[in-house]
Amino acid sequence: MEALVACYGDGSSDSDSDSESSPSNPSLAYSEGQALLPTRSTDVREPFSEVCVQPLPPPPIALLHPPNFLGPQDMQIHQTNKVRSFPHVDGNYALHVYIPINISSPSKKELAAFLKKISSQEPSLHVVDVDVPLNILCKNDEKLEQVALGREFHISLGRTVPLRVHQIDSVVSMLRNKLQTQQHSYWIDFNNWEVFVNDDRTRTFLSVEVVHGGLVEIRKQIEAVNAIYRLHNLPEFYEDPRPHISLAWSLGNTSDSLKKVVGEEMKKSVTGKSLKKCVFTCKFRGIECKIGNKTYTICKVSDR
Repeated sequence: MEALVACYGDGSSDSDSDSESSPSNPSLAYSEGQALLPTRSTDVREPFSEVCVQPLPPPPIALLHPPNFLGPQDMQIHQTNKVRSFPHVDGNYALHVYIPINISSPSKKELAAFLKKISSQEPSLHVVDVDVPLNILCKNDEKLEQVALGREFHISLGRTVPLRVHQIDSVVSMLRNKLQTQQHSYWIDFNNWEVFVNDDRTRTFLSVEVVHGGLVEIRKQIEAVNAIYRLHNLPEFYEDPRPHISLAWSLGNTSDSLKKVVGEEMKKSVTGKSLKKCVFTCKFRGIECKIGNKTYTICKVSDR
């Protein structure tokens, strides 16, 4: 790669290929949470300058960027409702640690019925991770359950933050060491409909929140992730975490009107005695970590 750069100059790309390579030994990458980059010789270009006499064709673009490179297509994270909260920088990867959540078929029907009621009064709602208005899907119950509720949802255990390439092995290794021990299967109860607004007030989310069953366990896992983030100088999670999954979103800050609609529908459900104490429940099966477009299994729990 140095030879190619020496021949062509580095004006065609503002990324440094050496900065994209991971250290073979993650334990050598850090000292007290600070990255220690290996020194690089600066006198390797001179011998190659005499070799490049004949003009050569341009090098393949693939040689300039490593696998899973966050290119322009990732700068806004393809989903409409997800906007990167930090600027794109070559060599940075988006890090997200989470609990995967899948909704059972019986629960989908009950959630879909509630979403239809909310959507009829809030037509601005869209399906999470899909650029489709919720009220359009509500015209077909089967599509509503498949598209709006059939995907995998996530309970975030840490902020989505930029991670340098040389930090990847260290972060994944520490997450596994910290979270694989003493993990067991437990029930996660989503007890409450709630409305959340993102930090920059550009999106409002209709969510279901964990307020009882599983809350203690999830907060312990968040504390463990925070400890690892601190070692890598990454921003920690919110001081008072409220575990949840989001089912729908709208553009801008529409929290006041959405909260009013949700509150009214919940009162009607209570009056009709159809609202259960728990919106839906599922079992904790493990923790995953996504870095760039690669997913790592941090811990996996099976029933015993």
